[in-house]
Amino acid sequence: MSLQTHLAELERKHRQLEEAISQAAARPSTDGLNMVEMKRKKLLLKEEIERVRQTLPDRTLH
Repeated sequence: MSLQTHLAELERKHRQLEEAISQAAARPSTDGLNMVEMKRKKLLLKEEIERVRQTLPDRTLH
């Protein structure tokens, strides 16, 4: 798997978690522990996305 493909997959998972968190926050019966776990996973994905971006070659626009 190329780094670009890996990055795209991480970003997709991050967006899905963001949507799931938003939907869960809108429900009053949401389990607080589940919300914390989803937010933790989202943060870990964000950190991984940043690590992958740093390993990609710089793209300069001319």
